Amino acid sequence: MSVIDWLLNSDPAIRWQAMRDLTDAPADQVAAERARVATEGWGARLLALRREDGLWHTGTSDSEWPSLLALSMLRDMGLDASSEVARKAIRLVRDNATWHSRGPWHGNPVFAGEVEPCINGRVVTVGSYFGVDVIGIVERLLDEQMADGGWNCEQENGSTRGSFHTTINVLEGLLEHERAIGGSAEVTAARERGQEYLLERRMLRRLSSGELIDPAFTLFSFPTGWHYDVLRGLDYLRAAGVPPDARVAEAIDLVRSKRDAEGRFPLENPHESEMVTARVRDLGFDMDEREGRPSRWNTLRALRLLQWAGRS
Repeated sequence: MSVIDWLLNSDPAIRWQAMRDLTDAPADQVAAERARVATEGWGARLLALRREDGLWHTGTSDSEWPSLLALSMLRDMGLDASSEVARKAIRLVRDNATWHSRGPWHGNPVFAGEVEPCINGRVVTVGSYFGVDVIGIVERLLDEQMADGGWNCEQENGSTRGSFHTTINVLEGLLEHERAIGGSAEVTAARERGQEYLLERRMLRRLSSGELIDPAFTLFSFPTGWHYDVLRGLDYLRAAGVPPDARVAEAIDLVRSKRDAEGRFPLENPHESEMVTARVRDLGFDMDEREGRPSRWNTLRALRLLQWAGRS
């Protein structure tokens, strides 16, 4: 079985994206396959895990995180945000989910955001995709961009340098926001400065010494949650339409090196706390992705960014 057939012989969430990005499938067939995300497989099962109030619960009061994780996963799956099931899902989370963490944001609606830019970037990504007004959070993020072009959740504690982890979360949010409402010169300029923060460091190295910042950056995850890795960084550049240049060459070579004899890419560093199943216990949602085994999600993402890089 070819790697493309392996992807096509999967869940609708994988299949429609493989059809769109890796084959010459007609647009109407891609759209029909995408529509199945809401009614079959992983997407339908995840939607079915909601309680009566429309939230994904852990059995405690902290419904905001499992709800945001679930919506983020539905975005990754490509649930059509204009569909009735998506509109209902986002409306219930918007109306019913509040922050339960300690601090001044306690009790605020989830889509009002909170204090950390890494979290707010993720809220902007989900909210923008599903049509929620998050302009207030976007404006706050623009004000919090640091002198080096990055963002850092530790800024309130005195940090003066950007963080790869925080920066990628904010960049993804700003890009989704631009897609949703058309963007603005200010948002685009901030996002381009953030891109340069990653590119100047060749996607994984210290600007000062050229040393690898963190070995975890070279290990590919899904879902990524708040964690940066090279695959995620490159996938953002691809999605943003940034032309690849010499500064991404090492990172692209790293991606290529991960491919096995069948052309598949592994799940190397799962972040269990970012899985819906880790937050919503014993509810039976499993995408059959295991550490050390070939990952359909990572393979899909890697193959399309290699196409972007012209090295497929």
